[in-house]
Amino acid sequence: MAPEKLLSAEEAIQRTVFEGASLMVGGFGLVGKPLTLVSALNESPYGKLTIFSNNLGEPGRYLGRTLQLGKVRRAVGSYFTSNPEVARARDEGRIEVTLLPQGTFSEAIRAGGAGLGGFYTPTAVGTLLAEGKEVRDIGGRTFLFQEAITADVALVRAHRADRLGNLVYRKTARNFNPLMATAARKVVAEVDEIVEVGGLDPEQVATPHLYVDHLVLARERL
Repeated sequence: MAPEKLLSAEEAIQRTVFEGASLMVGGFGLVGKPLTLVSALNESPYGKLTIFSNNLGEPGRYLGRTLQLGKVRRAVGSYFTSNPEVARARDEGRIEVTLLPQGTFSEAIRAGGAGLGGFYTPTAVGTLLAEGKEVRDIGGRTFLFQEAITADVALVRAHRADRLGNLVYRKTARNFNPLMATAARKVVAEVDEIVEVGGLDPEQVATPHLYVDHLVLARERL
């Protein structure tokens, strides 16, 4: 393992995050969420963050705590109702919220990782979510244009890694994590276990090591 690849959560946040950074954070609810890294983020001095995540945690927990600490400038995701404090903060003008349908959110991240500028989708045509977006008729159907999503940093959660940083995920905890690992300039992966090179079944590797900059061993679990 390269000396700088395995870090503590605090070191990883210090090396990758900065004031005003955009962060992708994996997880659906708290499942597949890099809890140790989010806790370290909450203890860091960095704020004015743009957070791309399915949701902003629960009140006072993990990204919910990030919100309470006033570190979030903008939240982009699709399922904010698990934390009513998000709507309150938005109504009070403390944060900006961008709501995307979940499939659109996933595809926008995938497109960002693939180097695409965006894509056309029929989802949300004729709704408030289409406001301000390009609308186009293709083959007799109406589509709107969704820009791809990229970020400065992705904080992802995997089950196992080898010393190079190849990642294996566990069941539904996989969710957005592999997509996010392709769409950020720096990627930190929180894992339960690190094994020797050759210790992972290559057919199970979902994120190749070339995407992963740092590894962190999980201290916090659901």
